[in-house]
Amino acid sequence: MKFDTKVVRASSKPDKTTGSVVPPIYQTATYVLEEVGKDKGFDYTRAANPSRQLLEEHLATIEGAKYGVCFSSGMSAVDSVLKLLKAGDHVVCSDDVYGGVSRHFNQVLVHYNLEFTYVNSSNPDEVKGAIKSNTKLLWIETPTNPLLKITDLNEMNKIAKDNNILFGVDATFSTPVFLRPLEFGADLVMHSTTKYLSGHNQIIGGSIHTSNKEIFDKMKFIQKTIGAVPSPFDCFLTMLGLRTLHLRMQRHNENALAVAEFLESHSKVSRVAFPGLESDPGHKIAKEQMSGFSGMISFELNGGIPAGKHLMNNVELCFLAESLGAVETMITHPATMTHAEVPREERLARGFEDGLVRLSVGIEDPDDLIADLEKAFEKV
Repeated sequence: MKFDTKVVRASSKPDKTTGSVVPPIYQTATYVLEEVGKDKGFDYTRAANPSRQLLEEHLATIEGAKYGVCFSSGMSAVDSVLKLLKAGDHVVCSDDVYGGVSRHFNQVLVHYNLEFTYVNSSNPDEVKGAIKSNTKLLWIETPTNPLLKITDLNEMNKIAKDNNILFGVDATFSTPVFLRPLEFGADLVMHSTTKYLSGHNQIIGGSIHTSNKEIFDKMKFIQKTIGAVPSPFDCFLTMLGLRTLHLRMQRHNENALAVAEFLESHSKVSRVAFPGLESDPGHKIAKEQMSGFSGMISFELNGGIPAGKHLMNNVELCFLAESLGAVETMITHPATMTHAEVPREERLARGFEDGLVRLSVGIEDPDDLIADLEKAFEKV
């Protein structure tokens, strides 16, 4: 079965009872046992639910994984991965990560005696230099949020295997349409299903995928024990969105390239980050390991924060909003929104300027998006 067909049909079968093409929503907390000690595969929805199981199987299929485990948010998925570690363990992490991840690591998990080192994962030598005797996890985002830096996953896999450490990848920005990290040796892949996978700003969710049975068993135990699971209705909505993922991602990619080329040529823009541009530092590696570049762009304006604020306050089609990966185009000021709790000196040290603008390019007509930005530029 080819990839596009998997996206639509992977685990989707007509309902056995009614023949319904759309899977039913199993909105229940508990299940009646046939007799003592004998159930039909389900006993309590925190442990398992048919709607969630269908989504987990579907996502695993398109990720190229044997197993999938779904959570109530992307952050609960990340947190569950970190529960594979123990006090005293060390994590090497991409320095340009989602602000919620660094906040969780630096303000919560450090109190449980976990240690974190942040590195520019685009530089394998810097990653190697950060490995210590107690390093147990290499956590990579590619492309990163919000600078869209690209990490060579083959290089990361070699470092992880040479040092016998767990290798995890947050591939939220790329989706399985454009990148499947397990093919490059990753032990597990994480997605915020809130973003592209569901694609319509309708749910909060996360998922972990692996082909390692030991990791899967531990993740299922953590899922059941902690209970940070998505509702059956959220799973249903995610499944509906998922079926058009391949089509949406192609349009996101095409639109983002058109908008990025427009921005790169604009006199009021000082820098554009988009892996699909030949001028982008990560373009070569991105082209080698990805089949597309997704729909995220970051850029800086001449004039810094004031210019960026004027732009964001004067767009009309682009929604000024948190989040990304939906059919609507959304514009964000990371320094005061998604990454507000990242210390300024930390941001500046990794090239994350105060005036950076992040654009999640939707699937509208690209000419309309460019016209909207051009009109806003006139007021900058």
